[in-house]
Amino acid sequence: MELRHLRYFVAVAEELHFGRAAARLGIAQPPLSQQIRQLERELGVELFARARRRVELTEPGRVLLGHARAILQRAAQASEDVRRAARGETGALSVGVVASATYGLMPRVFRTFRARHPDVALGVAVMSTGAQVAALRAGQLDLGLARTPFGDETLVAETVLEEPVVVALPAGHPLAARRALRLAALAREPFVLFPRDRRPGWYDFVLGLCREAGFQPRVAEDAPELATAMALVAAGLGVTLVPASVKDLRRSGVDYRSIASPRARTRLVALRRPGEPSPLVVRFVAVVREVLRRGG
Repeated sequence: MELRHLRYFVAVAEELHFGRAAARLGIAQPPLSQQIRQLERELGVELFARARRRVELTEPGRVLLGHARAILQRAAQASEDVRRAARGETGALSVGVVASATYGLMPRVFRTFRARHPDVALGVAVMSTGAQVAALRAGQLDLGLARTPFGDETLVAETVLEEPVVVALPAGHPLAARRALRLAALAREPFVLFPRDRRPGWYDFVLGLCREAGFQPRVAEDAPELATAMALVAAGLGVTLVPASVKDLRRSGVDYRSIASPRARTRLVALRRPGEPSPLVVRFVAVVREVLRRGG
């Protein structure tokens, strides 16, 4: 039994006339009659009582009609679901995002994406860049929003945002009186940094900037998470460098100052496995770019 047999059968059952059913289907009447006969032989029953001038459903025909309509409806729904999945309108998307992007950019992105694609199951996890790389390799993430450097050339990286790095200082710190700082001004300051084993890319990036400025930073406090780092800065235990978007956190007790160095910039990248991206990944990255373009 094929779907075309069911379509032909339903047309005849609803029209109760082979000529009208054939016209509705856009085929000639003899092939339609042959297809119905073939279906009856396959099922071993008569589906229609044929008189000279009229056609009526038999009891087996009435039973099949209900099933045939349901099957055709499910087939049509399956086709539509497949097309929607191909357009990136349904399915599931798992996204990892670094903590520093969660304060300003990503809430706007997630709200926009969910509003436009309510049938997509969107899973979001706040993860370090290193954790995102491992999860992408293991197939546990579809997309990562990470900071460079990420240390895996096998992954595809697409820059979605480039932003300045700023100094986070305890409120009222003497250096906060300046509008912009040279990194060398921090040479005698205690630093709050993420442990290298937790965020090696950012750790090496910060140390590289400081070394270019002529000093080795003195790490006074390790902070496993961004929120912890900002709390330690607010407590007066040190200074740290963060992406400018962290200012959206508006943490009390912390002042932010720009850095007078063109090298003090960081990139947020969309990370994915190599190969053709899924429609959902393409749609999500497009929303990221749109939100950035219109500034939220």
